[in-house]
Amino acid sequence: MDKSEVTLERMRSFVRVAERGNLSAVARELGVGQSTVTRHLRELEDAVGVALLSRTTRRVTMTEEGARYYRHCVQILRQVDLAGEEARSTRGAAAGTVRISCTAAFGVLHVSRFIFAFQDRYPDIVVDLSFTDERIDLVREGVDIAIRLGPPGDSSMKLKALGQSRRVLVAAPHYLAARGKPASPHELVGHEGVRMSNIAGSDLLVLHGRRGGRNVVPFGGHLRVDHGLAAREALAAGRGIAPAHLWLVEDLIAANKLEVVLPDFSPPPVPLNMLLVPERTGISRVRLLADHLAEQIARTPGIEKPAVGGRM
Repeated sequence: MDKSEVTLERMRSFVRVAERGNLSAVARELGVGQSTVTRHLRELEDAVGVALLSRTTRRVTMTEEGARYYRHCVQILRQVDLAGEEARSTRGAAAGTVRISCTAAFGVLHVSRFIFAFQDRYPDIVVDLSFTDERIDLVREGVDIAIRLGPPGDSSMKLKALGQSRRVLVAAPHYLAARGKPASPHELVGHEGVRMSNIAGSDLLVLHGRRGGRNVVPFGGHLRVDHGLAAREALAAGRGIAPAHLWLVEDLIAANKLEVVLPDFSPPPVPLNMLLVPERTGISRVRLLADHLAEQIARTPGIEKPAVGGRM
C-alpha cells in the first residue's frame, strides 16, 4: 500500500483524535495500539501534504487546515456509514456498535435489562454501555445515545423527552420507629437526611403539597453520597430520610423495606431525556435502539408522560 494514500482507517483515526484530543483514549476506543494511531495520523498528513494536528505533552488540537479537513472527513465517513447501513438493510441484518451513556443508577437498575432484551432480538448489534452522572461531550467521547436526568443541556444534540421522573420521600420503617414519623413538612427539621453531594442545593428540601402549596425545609444529616445506588442502600439500612426517584426504590417499598413519608407531599419531578448525536440518527442500529429504549422507559414505574414540546 502506498504510504501517501488516504484511507478510511486513517481518516477515522484522525477524526476521533480531533474530537477527543487524546491519542491513548482513541487507541483504546479503536482497539489498537497507540503507535498504530500515531502512524495513521502521520501517514494521513503525508498524503494530504499539511499538518492536521498540533501536539503538546498534554493535548492534541487541530490546526486551521486540520479543522477544515475534519469537517469534510466527518461528511465522508457519515456517507460511508449510511451506505453500509443501506446495504445491510437489503438483507434484513442490523449490525455494528452503538455506544450509550446513561445516568448511573437508572442505567444499572433498568436500562441494562432493556438492552439485554434488545440484543436478544438483534444479536449482531454490539452495545457499549457506560454509566455516569457527569455531563459528557457526546461527540468527543464517541457516544451515540445519552440518557440523562435533569435539564438536557447541549442544544446541538437531538432531544427526545422520555418523561418526568416522579420522586417520593422515603425512609426505612425501623428508622421511623426509632426517630418518629413526621406528620408535616416542618417536622422534618432535625431528622437525619441522606443527601446527594453531587446535586446543588441538597441542603434544602422542596415539597409540593397535593392540594397545592410549596414547602422549603432545611435538610441536613451526617451522610452524603454521590451515587443513587449508595443512597438506596443507606435508606434501606435506616440511615435517614431522603427524596428518591420511584424507579430507584419502588421494589423496596413493595417489600416493606422502605415507607413513603408524608404521602400528601412530594419533591418536584425531574425530567428524563434522551440525547442523540444528529449525525448518527440516520443509522438504523442507533435508531432501532433509541426507539426500543424510549418504549421500555415509558413503562418504567415512576416515569410519567413527558411535557409537550421536546426538540426531537
